[in-house]
Order: sequence, then structure tokens, then C-alpha cells
Amino acid sequence: MKSTTAERMNHTIFVLVTLLYWCSLYVYVPILSPYLDHLGASYTMAGIVLGSYGLTQIVLRLPLGITSDRFKSRKPFILLGMLCTAASCLCFALGEQLGWAFAGRVLSGVGASTWVAFTVMYAGLYRGEQATRAMGTISLLTVAGQLFGMSMSGYLVKWGGWNAAFWTGSVIGLAGLALAFLLKEPKESGDRSPMRFADLAPVMKDKLLLKVSSLSILAHSVLFITMFGFTPSYALSLGADEAGLTLLVFAFMIPHAVSSFMTGKVFAPRFGAWNVVLLGFAVSAVCSAATSLVPGFGLLLLTQAVNGFFQGLHFPLLLGLSIQHIPEQKRATAMGLYQAVYAIGMFAGPFLAGGLNEWAGLKSGFYLAGVFGLSAVGLTLFWFKSRRQRSDASRPSLSRYH
Repeated sequence: MKSTTAERMNHTIFVLVTLLYWCSLYVYVPILSPYLDHLGASYTMAGIVLGSYGLTQIVLRLPLGITSDRFKSRKPFILLGMLCTAASCLCFALGEQLGWAFAGRVLSGVGASTWVAFTVMYAGLYRGEQATRAMGTISLLTVAGQLFGMSMSGYLVKWGGWNAAFWTGSVIGLAGLALAFLLKEPKESGDRSPMRFADLAPVMKDKLLLKVSSLSILAHSVLFITMFGFTPSYALSLGADEAGLTLLVFAFMIPHAVSSFMTGKVFAPRFGAWNVVLLGFAVSAVCSAATSLVPGFGLLLLTQAVNGFFQGLHFPLLLGLSIQHIPEQKRATAMGLYQAVYAIGMFAGPFLAGGLNEWAGLKSGFYLAGVFGLSAVGLTLFWFKSRRQRSDASRPSLSRYH
């Protein structure tokens, strides 16, 4: 009985740490682009700062995952992640300068790079046959933490200025760090093969994994140009205030969470995974491009609700498809590679959009997001829909990594 009680307590602590982790990482995201405007950053510089979050993950995600596997220890990396999220917010709070903002965003990328340790440790809290349930649960925790953090940012700025959001994020991160010290590592499953650099070469030759990863790069490019990028700045240009940014977050994130939860359980089994992926990319491409044509804030909220819902359709499906046919002993390596590759979109999207905005104005970045979305539509049609195949791919597991 003591063991059961201890396991439940450990599970509860992990859930709280995960919520605080994502909350701290995302509490300032809706105000980041407007804050960079406040600091006088050019659109190019804003794109560099925004994109540094993804660039750091491109470099670190896979090595951190492999190192974690080599030492068969997750807790130190979880502690590192929580420390970096708190330090990221402190950089923003202590230095109202572009250099500090860049440093803070890089640190947030380091923190996000430790996410693979979170997912492996959480899966270890479940028995092997319950792994899918574990990933579905942690996906919901991800969205919940992001939504809670992002929903606070506008009110915090209105109440206490820019730094209120950053100080709040640092406190949340430090609270998560303190709780993480109480975590107990579950016993490693003997049948799980760890990630190794030597396993990368054969995994990288898998054509389906590379194609799905390419689509995920485009999906993340769209997301980090729009809601996690320049959409909040555009909302302010349409007359929204700080509280309006909170409405914008709810308009995008709630439909996004709903569709992420339903797509693997309802839509894909009924309509086929690739049909749903195709529809998600097509509608999100139109909504992203149409953002630049919206004349008022009320209509912007509507377009973002639609955009959030349809962007939520393809993320879980692409993740499930990336490892669905990979042998069990190679899935950890494939997942690490997939996470590192899609981080390219987190960097390239806002970086390219920032440069384009500098040249042609803020609206042009949304057209670029539309181009990325339509490119994904074309690739999906060319690679998958042109062939009647993979009827079994209509039921990928529901899980999501950020």
C-alpha cells in the first residue's frame, strides 16, 4: 500500500512539474513579439530572437536525449529544463535590452530541449501496455500548461507592465524546479532500447520518417510564424489591448486543444489519417494567409479560432505516423530525430518571416505562412494521396511533443 501511495504521489508531482514547465516556457510567448517591438527591434531582429528557440533545439534535443539514455537518468535533465525556463524569464526581467531578450530565448530553447527526458520518464511511470495512454495524457498536460501560461500574459502586462509576465514566469519555473527535486525515477524497462548515435544512420534512411519530418517542419513553421510569432503584434496593430491578447490566446488554443485530442480518436479513424492531415494543412494555409486581410480584431479572433482548430489536426497525426512503422527497439532514436528535425521549422519560420516583414511589412509574413501550408498540401498529395496506400495509417497514436 505504501508503494502505491508513493507512486501516486510521484505521479502527481510529475504532473505538477510538467504543467509548471510548459506554463513557464509559454507565459510570455503572446507578448514576446510586441515586447520586441517595444525594445525597438527590427522585424529581422525579432525573427532571429523568435527563431533562436528552435535553433537551440535543433542543436541540443537529440544529444540531450541520447545522453539521458546513456546514463539511464531523466531527473537531472528535468531539473536542468526547469532551471533554464526560470533563468530564461529572469533574463527578460533583469535586462530590458535586445541582447538579454536573445539570451532569454536561447535559454528557453535549452529548457525545451530537455522535453524528451520528461516524456521518457513519464512513460516509465506506466506499465508497457499503457504507453499510448501515457503519451495521450502528457499531450493534454502540454496543452494545458501552455494555455494557462499564455492566458495570463496579457493580464499580467496590463497589471504590472512587461516585466510582470517575466517575473511570474521565473517564479513558476523556480516552483517547478523545487518540486522536481522531489521526483523519484521509475525503474527502467529492460526491453526498451536506448537512443544511440550509432542508430541514427539506419533510422535516417527511412523514407516515410523523412517525409513526415519534412511536413512537420512546414507545420511548425506556420505555427511559429502565426500564433507563436507575429499574430499578437498584428492584433495590437488592429487595436487590441493587453486583455485582447488573452482573448486571442483562448480563440486559438482552445480549438487547437480540442482538435488535437479528437483527431487521432475520431477524425483519423473515420476519414483516414492522410485525408485529415491534408485538410488541416489546406485550411490552416488559407487562414494564415487571410490573417493579413482581416480588417478588425473581432474578425481576427474568428480566423484564429479556425486556424487553431485545423492546425491541431495534423500535429498529433504526423507524430504518430513518424514512428508507427518503426521497430520498437528503434523508436526512441526515431522520436529523437523527429523532434530535432521539426525544430528546424521553429527556427526557419519566424526567421524567414522576420526578414520578409522587414522588407515588405508585417502582413507579408502571414502570406509566407500560407505558402508553407500550401507547400505541405502539395507534398502530401504528391507523396501520399497520389497512391492509395497505408490504410493502417488511419489510426496513429495520439501524442504530441513541443
